[in-house]
Amino acid sequence: MGRVLVWSLALTIVLILVETVAGFSAHSLALLSDAGHNFTDALSLLLAWFGVFYSRKPPDQSKTYGYHRAGVLAAFVNALALLLLSGFIIYESYERWMNPQPVAEMVMLGVAIFGLAVNAAVMLGLQSGRKRDINVRSAWVHMLGDALGSIGIIIGAVVIRYTDWVRTDAVLSGLIGLLIVWTAWDIIREALNILLEGLPRGIDLNDVTSAMRAVRGVLDVHDLHIWSLGSSTHALSCHVLIQDLPPSESAAILGRLNKMLERRFRIGHVTIQFENANCPGCPIPAGNHRHD
Repeated sequence: MGRVLVWSLALTIVLILVETVAGFSAHSLALLSDAGHNFTDALSLLLAWFGVFYSRKPPDQSKTYGYHRAGVLAAFVNALALLLLSGFIIYESYERWMNPQPVAEMVMLGVAIFGLAVNAAVMLGLQSGRKRDINVRSAWVHMLGDALGSIGIIIGAVVIRYTDWVRTDAVLSGLIGLLIVWTAWDIIREALNILLEGLPRGIDLNDVTSAMRAVRGVLDVHDLHIWSLGSSTHALSCHVLIQDLPPSESAAILGRLNKMLERRFRIGHVTIQFENANCPGCPIPAGNHRHD
């Protein structure tokens, strides 16, 4: 994935240069706005590479969990930068609406088609990693937003060509600004959830509790906490009530719990404290949970 991110970054930089030069020569705010969006795409790809690199570093004496959240923090910073950029683009689109200027629509059309091809190529390269890593998904969503922006510019260039309504350029840049807000919000929400140690996306606390109680030898589960170390690494801690058993039998229960949590919920970092059913102060289960 690291090599894919580097090649994607190189393609995006080329696209930024092309759109910037073409935007000034064609007097197109939409192209310049899209170049700005692509700049944040480049930043997103760079931060994604940074996050992938650091998330693979092993734990050490000071970072005992490792560097899993480096990528999450990078995605959060990237999304905040997107929101700032969108505010600037929306303001500039308002200025262009109030003071419309002629644009070279055929230059807009050619550059937008080139941009769409670049965005599609980068999205294809990132497709395999976007479901496992929030940072890669952030970069992929950026590219999706920019691909939609390129499609909008293509449509706008055709509209200007056949209607001479130059305010189309201002409308397009404003829509691109709103599109950037949309692409950033989901990343901010998930990154904050991870940084605040919220329940990982796609996991239901009641489902995990029920699945653990269904494991043979488990009487009850309480003080259950689930959080994310990174975008794809989850952790769990809890107290598990069992009968007063010898260590060999309790170890077997622990093995069954770990195997189930890894297989069903992809929770690989598990800390479980066993409590005996007859220990003072331990909760008494509502019923006798016997399972196969």
